[in-house]
Amino acid sequence: MDFISTVQSDPAVSFKEAVLRCLPKEGLYIPKTIPDLRPFFLHMGEETAFQELAAAITPLLFEGDLNPLSAFRIAERAFDFEPELVQLDDTFWVLNLHNGPAGVFKDFGINFLAALLEELLGNEQAMVIAAARGKTGAAIARAFQNRKGINIVLLYPDESIYGLDGNTYVPQGGNLIPIRVKGRLDDCQKLVNDLLLDRTFSERYHVTAANAINVGRLLPQSFYFLYSFIKIKKYLSGELMFSIPSGNFGNLIAALYAWKFGMPVNGYIAAMNVGNSFGEFIKNGTIENFKEDFKEQNKGDPLVSTVTPVLDVSYPSNYERLVSFYKTAPAVMRNMVFPENIDDQNTLRTMKTIWDKYGVHLDPHGAVAFAAAERIASRRDFNGHVIILSTSHPAKYADLLFSASGQRLVLPENLASLIRRSEPIAEIKPDLEGLESAIAACF
Repeated sequence: MDFISTVQSDPAVSFKEAVLRCLPKEGLYIPKTIPDLRPFFLHMGEETAFQELAAAITPLLFEGDLNPLSAFRIAERAFDFEPELVQLDDTFWVLNLHNGPAGVFKDFGINFLAALLEELLGNEQAMVIAAARGKTGAAIARAFQNRKGINIVLLYPDESIYGLDGNTYVPQGGNLIPIRVKGRLDDCQKLVNDLLLDRTFSERYHVTAANAINVGRLLPQSFYFLYSFIKIKKYLSGELMFSIPSGNFGNLIAALYAWKFGMPVNGYIAAMNVGNSFGEFIKNGTIENFKEDFKEQNKGDPLVSTVTPVLDVSYPSNYERLVSFYKTAPAVMRNMVFPENIDDQNTLRTMKTIWDKYGVHLDPHGAVAFAAAERIASRRDFNGHVIILSTSHPAKYADLLFSASGQRLVLPENLASLIRRSEPIAEIKPDLEGLESAIAACF
């Protein structure tokens, strides 16, 4: 599979180059052509393990860069955990994506990327940079810990950092460089892009990214949509939809690629909190004008903080990829993606309702997805199944769950270290020169 830019006519690049270089001069990398994977996954059944599916699909997607043996090694190194599909009733199912080492959906794409880079690099060196916040950076740190030839830079907004082990920092002989940026998550994401596009610096240190702007992190997220389909397909009657918590829209893009690969699905619900106005642009069919309109409408406006912090994103980093889908088939996309905004009060009420009705705990982001699914299903006179993505272990939001439902969850032992506060190596203003100086000072 070759990759092209969303906004340029530059020559296509290989999967390896798209992963290692990460960003074209403008836009983001997207597949030049989409393979039909139906002959390979439609015959798979409930007994198929996630690792088995990943090993089978990977060489088909990245033909020419990875052979079946390489794909098997990557899947084996990346996944000693798998998603869990749970039926709630005749309509709603939950896809638990928090069974990995850091208890978040990011474990799937990040662990795949870490194993992939190790396979692609051989004896070469690379530096991986990512924007993170709170406890989610631990997922990236754990995935890349002790990976041969790889250093990892984590950029945090101006807030607390959790779950990092100081013994893994570069000055102590490890491979981790955590940096606090005096700004928002959007500032961190912009710094990631700016560093990648400073070709002199990025080529000197062989920099790539671990966020979903990297196709090596994004496309493997499509695997768990395919996996949930093969688990549910024998129960299917009527429509099939997915409800996806959406902040940077990486999971939605991955779901759309799963559809392009041949997965039968009737639509996706882009479940957002009130801090994200992106849905209005989708509803009004003006997504291509989002960049200019958004900048004009949000001059100086602070980002709204909610009980769903992962969704507190003012400018989605995957915007360019979503636009590319709409440019190709705008009418189809308007009937494929259904945006819905859920406020904090509804989110908390849903967390209680899910527990009272089903005896199941959802993290607040999963609750947003469930509330959005209920709303959309009622409007459409829905007759079918909706799979709700639960993207974080509910015990990571134990206090919120207790206030919402009166139930107290205990954090699993493997996640307990995530609540420990950590200190960064450096604190910088949100400017590229400060970032590059902080990185260079570690070597």
